[in-house]
Formats: sequence, C-alpha cells, structure tokens
Amino acid sequence: MPCDVPEHVTVDGDRLWRSLMELAEIGAYEDEQTGLRGVRRLALTDADAEGRRKLVSWMEEAGLTVRVDAVGNIYGHRAGTVPDAPPVMIGSHIDSVATAGAFDGCLGVLGGLEIVRTLNERGITTRRPLMIAAFSEEEGVRFGTDMLGSAVAAGRIPLEEAYALTDADGLTFGDELARIGFAGPHGVRLDPSPYAYVECHIEQGPLLFRSGTDVGVVTGTQGISWQEIVVYGHAAHAGATPTEMRADAGLVAAEIVRHLRTMVDSGDYGRLRATVGHLTLHPGDTNIVPARADLKVDLRNPDEECMVRAEEHLARYLDRLQETQNGLRITTRRMARTSPVAFDGRLQKIAVREAEALGLTHSSILSGAGHDAQEMAAVCPAVMVFARGEYDGISHSPREYSTVESCARAINLLAATTLSLADEE
Repeated sequence: MPCDVPEHVTVDGDRLWRSLMELAEIGAYEDEQTGLRGVRRLALTDADAEGRRKLVSWMEEAGLTVRVDAVGNIYGHRAGTVPDAPPVMIGSHIDSVATAGAFDGCLGVLGGLEIVRTLNERGITTRRPLMIAAFSEEEGVRFGTDMLGSAVAAGRIPLEEAYALTDADGLTFGDELARIGFAGPHGVRLDPSPYAYVECHIEQGPLLFRSGTDVGVVTGTQGISWQEIVVYGHAAHAGATPTEMRADAGLVAAEIVRHLRTMVDSGDYGRLRATVGHLTLHPGDTNIVPARADLKVDLRNPDEECMVRAEEHLARYLDRLQETQNGLRITTRRMARTSPVAFDGRLQKIAVREAEALGLTHSSILSGAGHDAQEMAAVCPAVMVFARGEYDGISHSPREYSTVESCARAINLLAATTLSLADEE
C-alpha cells in the first residue's frame, strides 16, 4: 500500500543554505581576479577528501546507511516500507573546478540530504527506499574525463580505465583514490538499478535569471566532445629567425582557435559551441618562437549528427594545417565524448505537475552543461530540475551565486518529484 505522504513537503531553506556555506569553506580560496572567495576542491585532492568526510558525517547524522564503491562514489541509503524495491536516487557531485562557487553540484547533493532531514523530522517513510549519491570526478578537470564516477556506475567506462587516468602531474586516479581513503570495498554497478534518478543543479546559464522564472525542468543534455591538440614546431630566436623560416606552434594554435569560432558562426553545424579552455605555449619565454602549443578543445552540440560533422571537419582542418605549414606536426587525443541525452518524458511531466502544484513558474530547458543525470539515464528513467542563478547564472567562477529562496524553491520541487516517484507501486 502507498505510504501516507503529505501533499507538499517543504525543506528548511535556511538550514540548506548553512550546509552549502559550510561545505564551501572546504577548499575555499581568495580569488585575485574577482576579489571574491571561491571554492577549489578538485577531485581526489585533500580538500575533496575533507569535503567527502564532512558529507559522510552529515549522511550518518541523518540516519542514512553509507557505502562507498570502488570508484569513490558515496551512497546514503534510507529504507522504505518496501525494503527490496528499487530506490529513487537523488544525486550530483561535490568536486569542483579550480575557480568554483558554492552551488555547482553541491546543491543537488545537499538538497537531497535536506529532503531526508525533513522527512525524518516529519516522521515520513516512503514506499520505495531513497538513495543520496555523490559521484566522483564529475567535473573532469583533474583527470580529463567528466562524469567519471557516474559513467563507471552506469557501465560506460570500465573501472580499470578510470583507475588508469592521470592528472597533469602523472598521478593516477586509482592511486589518488586510495591515497585519500575513498577506494571503497563495494562494487561499482548499481544493483538493483534505481527506479528513477532525479537531480537538482544550478542552471549555470542566463535563461531563468533573465526571464524571472522560478525553476527549470530539464529536457536533456547536449553532446560533449573534449580533445587535446598538440602542435609541434621548432624553437627559434625571436629576433634572428626570419618570419618565413619559422615553424611557429603559437601561430598555428591561434589559427585553430579562430577557426573554431568560424565553425560556430557559420551555422553549418547546428547549435555548435566551441571553446579552447586551455592553451599553453612552450617553452613560454618572451624571446623564443614557440616549439609546442597544447590546446584543450570543448565542443558542445544538442544534435549528434551535427556534432559528428563538426568533429570530422576539425580533423580535416588539422590535417590541412599540418600539410601546408612547413616543419609542423599536429597530434590529437580524445579526452571525453558523450552523445546528447533526452530525459524521461514521464518524469518531466511529473516535475512540471509538481512545480505547478507548488505555485512555481517553470520553463523547459535543454542543459548546456553535462551532468551525472545523463549517465544515469542509461540505467533508469532520469530527470533534472534547475535552480535559478544570479548575475546571468554565471558558473565555474567565484561569481556563481543563487539565493536562499531560489535554492529552496528548486529543492522543494526536487522533494515533490522524489516523493511522487517514491510512492509509486
């Protein structure tokens, strides 16, 4: 029989905010560029380990049974009245980029924890168990593969492949996971698979802010293609080497950056977005023609066919550059690749229904960012809700900000959607 769940369960927004701010102090730093206090909690660093320990302690205080799997994913289990029923999972991540705010990923994990705290206080037990998940290395900035923990849990990336990934210092994911004490004893595959997966995340974009809309119901995610491009030229004296005799890796890197923007502006590849987020010249001295340029390219596209065509065009362009630039060589390495994912239509309808019941204005939004939900969508129905960010929703920056009210609205919608699913037969 379904359990007796009140029509609406609203969380303590102030308590949620305090949790967010307390976690944000772990890995906090003073950002010189913005003059703001940011968060730097890269995956499997000491700061990440401290954040993980804090999260585990909060989960245990809330009565959750905590387990850690072999890729470092943290799961907190709350029993239901039907103990063996597949659970409803609420998840996200607590690792960050190097210049983060307090909300990216953390809102989803701590929002799930706040839902559990609220249910405990009100004496509510759901029919299905609830599972709070914090996935490892969602950002991908340290080990080069985003959504890593959820991708391993969903079976897309083998555990051994994840363990072998290295950071910029040559340290492996497997060794670093063991070093911080979070190489758990449990298997990585979810058994049973969740009944459904729900995730709340700050939007990381301007749509909700500019329209004044309370929350977003996410229709899906874009495809993502990351690759590393290395241009090899020849170091030479900046003053003594004639221009026509140079093999200038820096110049070719600039041409690649400009060509990517030309691809976007052409409209030939749909709604392509292209970013060179990392560019380093070697040896990096003022008076030396660069011998090598390292670029990391991020392509995004909601259309798989357009993404494939963009990737193929870029490969041909790099081949032509190599052929026409005397003395230059170009290599590429794929870092990460995911296809566009559409979230479950029935779950979207439930989220919309619950938003309207809560009196929240809402928009349907395709996510421009990647999320753990897109990996979990391979093993169970999944949906996301977005919280509104301030300042045009800027993210991956210490300027990232939301409000107590916006966070509470989104988590109340997450709670309503979760409870609706957790009460299903």
